[in-house]
Amino acid sequence: MEKHFNLVDEPWIPVADVGRTSLYQIFSNPEYRALGGNPVQKISLMKLLLAIAQAAVTPANETEWRALGAQGLAEQCLCYLQRWREHFDLYGEQPFLQMPAIRTAALQRYGAVLPEIASGNTTVLNQGQIERILNDADKALLLVGLMGFALGGKKTDNSVTLSAGYAGKRNAKGKPSTGKPGPSVAHMGLLHSFLLGDNIWYSLWLNLLTHEQVDQSGRFPQGVCTPPWEKMPEGEDCAVARQLKASLMGRLLPLCRFCLLTDEGLHYSEGIAHGGYKEGQCDPSAAVNSSGKDPKALWSNPVKRPWRELTALLSFIAQQQGAGFDCLQIRAGLDRARDVVEHFAIWSGGLRVSNNAGEQYASGSDDFVESRLELHSIALGESWFAQLQNEMSGLDGLAKNLYGRVIGYFKEQLVDGSEWAAQATHQFWQLCERDFQQLIDSCEQDEINQQARARLRRRFAGYVSLAYDSSCPKDTARQLDAWAKCYPSPTKYLAPEA
Repeated sequence: MEKHFNLVDEPWIPVADVGRTSLYQIFSNPEYRALGGNPVQKISLMKLLLAIAQAAVTPANETEWRALGAQGLAEQCLCYLQRWREHFDLYGEQPFLQMPAIRTAALQRYGAVLPEIASGNTTVLNQGQIERILNDADKALLLVGLMGFALGGKKTDNSVTLSAGYAGKRNAKGKPSTGKPGPSVAHMGLLHSFLLGDNIWYSLWLNLLTHEQVDQSGRFPQGVCTPPWEKMPEGEDCAVARQLKASLMGRLLPLCRFCLLTDEGLHYSEGIAHGGYKEGQCDPSAAVNSSGKDPKALWSNPVKRPWRELTALLSFIAQQQGAGFDCLQIRAGLDRARDVVEHFAIWSGGLRVSNNAGEQYASGSDDFVESRLELHSIALGESWFAQLQNEMSGLDGLAKNLYGRVIGYFKEQLVDGSEWAAQATHQFWQLCERDFQQLIDSCEQDEINQQARARLRRRFAGYVSLAYDSSCPKDTARQLDAWAKCYPSPTKYLAPEA
């Protein structure tokens, strides 16, 4: 019998508090709160669901978007999935997001393309790093992730080229090159952000772009375009591939790897080579600052967790267009979210990776990161944002002062204290994270919130003392003398607001 696994009907999508669900269930059940899985899986699935939504119904403008509504979007997506159901089968003559013509490429183990799995001579540190047998649901999840988040390196078999004369998979000597990082990863692991509503339907609706927004962004000359499951490219540089490179659909599902799934592994080669953020191209969920000489991106960083980038993501509130970081998903959706819901969240996440000799991998301090911050629509505005910037500036000042004081403590004892200072600062930010949501909620300009901010400032100042004491012992007379001399004073930070 011919093998089948249709993503419309079979459970494979992880949903928080529910487990695995099918595409049909996603668009049939409004009670599903949020997507599950690790941050990369959440981003990849969100982009897939948005691609389905954009293919099902892309509103012309904000008026049509508002008239559509979250329920209307879900109904349109169900009709669309029914119409294109046969194109969502993981197997068959037209396997979902796969290239049967790439079967001549070398077979790669599934564990080799999963960043969290220890492969080759990598040391296994925990049970989660051991390669396991994947079922069809796991393979579907992996496939969707590889479309944008494939890591660069030698695991791709670039000796196979489907487009005649295409030289993008060859190096200067004419030999097969190492695979380029997926556009959703780039060099170090881009940070991705989305607006989230009370359920998945509302989240998709808030992030759904209109034709007007797509055109005004200037990023997608081909507009929304046709999704790849309706018409897959024939090669790396065919007409369909060139369309995807210049369209919104091509950034939601970049097809940066050409794959073909088998029971033993997958045939694996580099696919469509998308431009990077330095060329003015990036995913709508990535944040890039193009105002300087060289564009800069927000990266996933386990040390500087995503919640600390909130002011950068929202910088457009107080700045003129073209200045600061710009995340299309956040900028396009913030005003509409304030108008249609009482509260919503900004979710940010990604995967930090390292590079060495053309090989990309997760190692050392590299890790998945994610943060979810709740915002109240009635509070958002320039005064709220200015207060948030002021509070974050105060926290940055505390962290820098703490770092310098710990350095000074160890310098008094003729010891290099840079590692201890970095550890103390990291501990301080970890302690602050637990109270950051309260800080966001207290940035409105009234007496009650001013008192709340004063209480939070005393708490944050206490975190400085706690982190300083943890790194700077005072057991001996010499240590006590250095401890007292370098003790961080929060007097300026705790001064009453003007």
